Amino acid sequence: MDLFRKLRIFAPKILKVMANIKFLVRGKDPDTPCTIYVSSRFGRDEKLMYATKLKIEPKYWDEKKQRAKVGKLIPADKKKEIEVLNAAITSIEGKLKTYVADSARDGKTVTKDSLKEVLDVHFGKKKAAASDFHSFFDYYIELCDTRMNGRRGGQTVSYKSKREYARTLYYVEEYEKDRKVHLDFADIDQNFLDDFVKFLQSLNLSTNTIGHKVICIKALMKAATERELNTNMKWQFFRNSSEETEAVALNETELERIRVCNLSRHPNLAKIRDLFLIGCWTGLRFSDVIRLRSEHVGETMITIRQQKTDNDVKIPIHPVFRQIWNKYGGQLPLIISNQKFNDHIKDVCKAARLREKVLKSITKGGKRRTTSYEKWQLVSSHTARRSFATNLYRQGFPSIGIMSITGHKTETAFLKYIKVGKEEHAEMLMKHWQKLSE
Repeated sequence: MDLFRKLRIFAPKILKVMANIKFLVRGKDPDTPCTIYVSSRFGRDEKLMYATKLKIEPKYWDEKKQRAKVGKLIPADKKKEIEVLNAAITSIEGKLKTYVADSARDGKTVTKDSLKEVLDVHFGKKKAAASDFHSFFDYYIELCDTRMNGRRGGQTVSYKSKREYARTLYYVEEYEKDRKVHLDFADIDQNFLDDFVKFLQSLNLSTNTIGHKVICIKALMKAATERELNTNMKWQFFRNSSEETEAVALNETELERIRVCNLSRHPNLAKIRDLFLIGCWTGLRFSDVIRLRSEHVGETMITIRQQKTDNDVKIPIHPVFRQIWNKYGGQLPLIISNQKFNDHIKDVCKAARLREKVLKSITKGGKRRTTSYEKWQLVSSHTARRSFATNLYRQGFPSIGIMSITGHKTETAFLKYIKVGKEEHAEMLMKHWQKLSE
């Protein structure tokens, strides 16, 4: 409902309040800048006198129009300042009128304190109360900086999670623009979810990306419900779909090709390569690899508390790790962002000629698509950790031992994580039987 319609429908209630709102200045010296006040009466004895951040010399103030004077008599160097000042006053007035109209529509009483709060928010003295779907979404994203994650030992929510909530809000707002709607808590039902998924599919987003957005909306609605801001419980029945990712793992032969690849003409890529190999022979997440310091590295073991799980892990030092660690004087080859690392590690793997054809299937826009890639195109920072787990599993190392390092809670999740096909499993079983018969 636009402002004109609000004013027309609720005119009697609005005029009763708005007639009392005035803009005024107090000052005897016409040349000394004075504060512009917002004044309003509430009954016989209660009055709001709010000091804004705006100032003007009394000689330029038009008390009748409640604006700074305009016209030919105003000095040229003052006209721009007055134009900006009047625009600011009009903005305040518009905000107050909208608030009064919304209050009348919702059957709420406009009070001295509520009007003061609107002005405090406008001038940045306080943040808007998180009471509706959008304001609470903003608040919830901001809260990530201080909100504790119970699964991470009291640590705050990760930057990655905060970014996911921000992306979800972006897509919600794009959905509203496209559908010409304004969502509130009561609108978050199955009909909304079905249409929201349809909208995201039209943007060619993958099934897993869409699933992440549904998870974020459910978490938001749960938090709003816990704070008694929401009574709509239909979000509890939302089901988000996902599909297993077809990521690659590199075998030890491929890792050796990367290790001996001549990158002498590209020293920065050589450092990227070495950082990647550290991940391949420790099984650490990239977020933990770049945190490695000398105090974590002992004579035979690496001991570090994983950032994501808040668990301590001990990892035997592999000769390749020791060689790289010593090469850089007991420190990492370089510190780099995950995004930039992912860009450059592909160049490393391309130089190492990892050109095996790999078929990758993914559902985008609601349609399953299969694309052929060369293996180097699919390598990322997480390939290192996946390669570590997969290679140990291929060698017959017990799953439970690998899981103690990777942090997988169930063997089912672990077996989905590693990249060993049915044929390889059959070959592993055959080798196992051959050993037993020797």
